[in-house]
Amino acid sequence: MHIGRQYTLKEFMIWSRRDSYWLIVIGALPTMLYALAGWTWLAIPWVPIALVGTAAAFIVGFRNNATYARAWESRQIYGAIVNTSRAWGLLVIDFIRASASLSEQDAAAARTRFIHRHIAWLTALRYQLRQPRAWESTQLEHNLEYRGKYFTVAEQVGDLGTELAALLPEAEHAQVMALSNRATQLIAAQGRQLTELYARGAIEHNHRVAMEKVLVDLYEQQGKCERIKNYPYPRQYATINKFFVRLFVWLTPLGLLGEFAQLGPWQVWLTIPGSYVIGWVFSGMERIGEATENPFEGNANDTPITTLSRTIEIDLREMLGEEDIPAPIPVQHNIQL
Repeated sequence: MHIGRQYTLKEFMIWSRRDSYWLIVIGALPTMLYALAGWTWLAIPWVPIALVGTAAAFIVGFRNNATYARAWESRQIYGAIVNTSRAWGLLVIDFIRASASLSEQDAAAARTRFIHRHIAWLTALRYQLRQPRAWESTQLEHNLEYRGKYFTVAEQVGDLGTELAALLPEAEHAQVMALSNRATQLIAAQGRQLTELYARGAIEHNHRVAMEKVLVDLYEQQGKCERIKNYPYPRQYATINKFFVRLFVWLTPLGLLGEFAQLGPWQVWLTIPGSYVIGWVFSGMERIGEATENPFEGNANDTPITTLSRTIEIDLREMLGEEDIPAPIPVQHNIQL
């Protein structure tokens, strides 16, 4: 997520420069044929082109509203995960206490396992959410170039097994790594440990119920994340958006030829910058929608799940009274991941 005041014009121009190259060619070719080869028949009335532009503007606006809604929902979900995680830490610290059936040493070890397993859940979830999907834009050349220049995604250079090994006992780590949905199984493991403590009489019934409700809520938030991750913005809308924008961009210089030619013989060359500016605006809006629709893929405009997970980890470790607290995730060129 970009947290600066704004993207600079230079950054945006670099990010969109491949579109700019094509826009210049699309504007220059018909202008040269019109002015130098005498192909005046290339000029077409502006009214039908304007109608296509109106349709393109509607579909682009519809898509950008929908993709922003996906991005905002993802941030709301992770806000709920932050709050629920802190509530989980509070319940663990308050309810897992020494009793007749649980020594102080065992209670401290149980609290640590609950908290560390929750951090492991956060880690497994963010790694799962960063896994690429066929419809995502992370592998597009302009996004790869921008990411390579300005920031690094931790989940794309790190190793889940190594991170979980520092949080889970060896046997549990091996069991979790052998499963497909590791985040789901880690919450299930929390429930099993909770049941064991209840069976020993180490926690009260109402305390168990309260903690189980938190685990169910965490499952719900994970499911919401998986819904956004695994259900793309409908491809039919994304496809027609691209077709409409490109059709309008291709037709624009043909409509501008006649308009500028009316001003004089040399003014027809203004078709090139005129069509470029109009095409750049529409192409830019399409690119922005594309860059917003998958908020967990690891691009510059995504929900900062790595930063939020580290924030939760710091809070929970401090609740435990640990001293080896990890540092917050640094911001990279105004990009918070």
